[in-house]
Formats: sequence, structure tokens, C-alpha cells
Amino acid sequence: MTQSVVVQVGQCGNQVGCRFWDLALREHAHVNKVGLYDEALSSFFRNKGGDAIAAVLIDMEEGVVHRILQGPLREVFDSAQLLTDVSGSGNNWAVGNLTYGSAYMDSIVNKLRKAAEHCDCLQCFFLIHSMGGGTGSGLGTRVLSLLEEEFPDVCRIVTAMYPSAEDDVITSPYNSVLAMKELTEHADCVLPVENQSLVDIVNKISLMSHDAKPGCVLKKESTVTSGQGGVSPTERPFDAMNNIVANLLLNITSEIISLWN
Repeated sequence: MTQSVVVQVGQCGNQVGCRFWDLALREHAHVNKVGLYDEALSSFFRNKGGDAIAAVLIDMEEGVVHRILQGPLREVFDSAQLLTDVSGSGNNWAVGNLTYGSAYMDSIVNKLRKAAEHCDCLQCFFLIHSMGGGTGSGLGTRVLSLLEEEFPDVCRIVTAMYPSAEDDVITSPYNSVLAMKELTEHADCVLPVENQSLVDIVNKISLMSHDAKPGCVLKKESTVTSGQGGVSPTERPFDAMNNIVANLLLNITSEIISLWN
């Protein structure tokens, strides 16, 4: 019954995607005690052949994907839909787009086709990637062009993570400009997210979480605060930032799903 496929590319794309799936499962668990992915989640999940997430995970460094497979979400990802390398793209758009894009093109297309085959009526691809890194910007936009070639009639919605003005990666402006050109040509809809704005939002959430004024306190179990249900000192800063984007995607997809159903 799956109607949508999420494609996660690069370190940032897979971290945000992991947060998205975690929030979707936790939200659904509040109303579904049986444990099966019913019609409420049928746009992203399938029960056939075992419960699995409709996603393709791609990264030219295996660290993030490996951690996902070692974590609590390991059972819901189809290992055949994962693609990793070990060397990375060196924060270079051309390496991700041209070198890895050419080397792994057939493999990526096969995984996209396999994911689409599980859909009764494929409605949309959600691509999550960063604009500043080599794999996210370069290979991410190469995947986007492949989606247009293979599925020209299927909507392509992109969540693009833009670097802040003070990004410590010297090539991030170069990567972002080249990636932006590809987005304008191949994406149907782009949801831009800027890192500095995420930092500002996380700081505000942290203040609200500790504010003693009535009506201003943010509940610790709120999914807005973190993937674990609250801002914790043990969490890395980008965990909370990624969680904001995951909440954005969760709210957007719930509206789209309701329209489709």
C-alpha cells in the first residue's frame, strides 16, 4: 500500500531521515497498540514480506548508516536498500555528482526501482540531503536527476539543508551553488532549511524547556524537543537540530497523506 518513498543521501540526510522514522513510529505507537503498520502509515510502510520502511539510504561514508543498523530502527530497514562506500566525497560536489554518481548509477537506479515496485500507486519521492557536503550536494542532486529520468511523472519533493554563513567547510558555498542549479532544474518542490536558523530554534526550545513561568514550559516528552522525548545533556547539538527538521517533515507528510487518502 506504500505510496511514498524517502531517499536519504549523505550524512545529514540519513541523520534527519533516521529522526523522521523514529518520530513517525513513536507517534503512531500512541494510537496503534497492535504493532502493525495499518492504513495510517501505509503511505510509508509495508507489511508484505516483513515490516519495512519505504526508504533508500545512500552515503559514501558508512559511519551513519552503520550506526542506524546498530540502533533501535535496524529491524525496519531493508538491508538491500542501503548503499555505502568508505572513502567519502571529500566535501567536493564534483566527486559526489560525477565520480560516485557514475560509479553507482546502476545500483542506485535498481534500488529506486525496487522501492517503487512495492507501491500500489507511487505518489511521491522525498529526497533528504545537505547542500554543503560533497555526498549530500553532489550525489544527492545526481539522485534527483535520476528520479526525474526514471519516474518523470512522480512528484519529487526535496528537503535541502543549507550551511550557515560561518560554516567551517570551505567548499560549502561552492557545493551549494552547484547543487542549487540542479534543484531548480529537477525538483518539483524544495523545502530549504538553514543551519543557523535551526541553531536559533534549538536555543529557544532549550530556554522554554527550563522556563518556570506557567504556560511557557515545553513538556519533556514532546516530540518537538528531541528524538528521545526531551533535550538531554548527552545529546549532540546536531541531534536536536535534525529533530526540528524531522518534525517539519512529519507535519508536512501528514497533510499530504490526508489529501491522498
